[in-house]
Amino acid sequence: MAINKQRLFILVEIILIVLLSLTTGSYFLPSLDKAASSISSAEPPAPEHEYLYDIIIDDLNVEEHKIEKNQFLSDILLPYNINYQTIDKLAKKAEDVFDVRKLRTDKKYTILCSKDSTRTAQYFIYDPSPYFYVVYDLRDDLNVYKVDRPIDITVKTVSGVVYTSLWNAIADNKMPWELAVELENIYGWSVDFHHLQEGDRFKLIYEEESIEGETVGVGTIRASLFEHRESDVYAFYYPKDDKFGDHYYDENARPLRKAFLKSPVKYTRISSPYNLRRFHPVLKRVRPHLGTDYAAPHGTPIYAVADGNVTKASYTKGNGRYVKIKHDKIYSTQYLHMSRFAKGIKGGVHVKQGDVIGYVGSTGLATGPHVCFRFWKNGKQVDHRREKLPPPEPMPKEYVEEFNIHKDSLKIVLDKIPYLSEEELAKRRELLNDSTYVVEGILP
Repeated sequence: MAINKQRLFILVEIILIVLLSLTTGSYFLPSLDKAASSISSAEPPAPEHEYLYDIIIDDLNVEEHKIEKNQFLSDILLPYNINYQTIDKLAKKAEDVFDVRKLRTDKKYTILCSKDSTRTAQYFIYDPSPYFYVVYDLRDDLNVYKVDRPIDITVKTVSGVVYTSLWNAIADNKMPWELAVELENIYGWSVDFHHLQEGDRFKLIYEEESIEGETVGVGTIRASLFEHRESDVYAFYYPKDDKFGDHYYDENARPLRKAFLKSPVKYTRISSPYNLRRFHPVLKRVRPHLGTDYAAPHGTPIYAVADGNVTKASYTKGNGRYVKIKHDKIYSTQYLHMSRFAKGIKGGVHVKQGDVIGYVGSTGLATGPHVCFRFWKNGKQVDHRREKLPPPEPMPKEYVEEFNIHKDSLKIVLDKIPYLSEEELAKRRELLNDSTYVVEGILP
């Protein structure tokens, strides 16, 4: 009987354990319990959205077009159920971001509109540049914002030899044309690009800009060497302070920007130099030519060669349309035969070096489009190309030590950039029948 009681006790204990395990789920079928729990709590994966210009376009139609000639914003948006009142509000809201009056022919734009029968526009995106686009949000409160695309920078090196002109040296060998512009900006005070000699050569360290794997332009030229008339002119970019102008300095920490530009126009040739015994092509007699003529296409911009005040913007039978600028007590300059004055140019206006003051023409006694550039020193007209003009302000001493460290690191790279050998130059000249030879590389 005692044995039966013991067996009964054990049986009750087993039953209690089974009931407990079924209640808590902690002893039996744990893996199935966890799997069931996981299945019941899992959520379906979120669907992936489709984007364009960082806008979700799942429920929108995409229509891409180009601005047509004489097409305005209202012409674009009215067919998409956007009324005149909304367009006017949008134009006013856009003024401080990207004025709708700046829309240009042949530039791309995209309309994101509803998929229903109304085709109501939700967004108008203007895409005028590889560098940015502008979003005009047409929903509810209206919004306008500009988006800059991320730019990837690759530092590159290049060298070239000039046989006719810097422009040909860049363009004929498929180097970025912006390099010619930048080089003229950097050396506009130090190198006479109108009198480059055969065999002049250059080296550059520059930034190539690309967006989404496509090259879009040239960034900063970090350093360069221009060998002109057997003299080496280094230029090192050092953007320490805005008051240093264009931020380029030679190897002795002297600014390349001088008080006067070498010439008032770019990409031109001297058609008639300063000459006291010149035969005048219109008057047909010997007459002193107290200026320098720069031949250029009609409409080419003319730049003020230095800071100063406009004393005259007028017209005479001989000079045609002309501008005269007083720079200080010693120097004045004059620009003749303009087709027209730049906006705002009149007597008493202050201009800065590099400001556009007018455009090349052939008004007055002129046989073709050019600008006659005249230069006064102490009230007397002189040949500006022979003058030793005043130097710029030097770099402040507290920056020189830091600049020298920066310069030395770039100069090491510049000096290692190779030029092609005479034999290689001859081969390329024969093959290309051209004027320039280039070697490219990637900066280590």
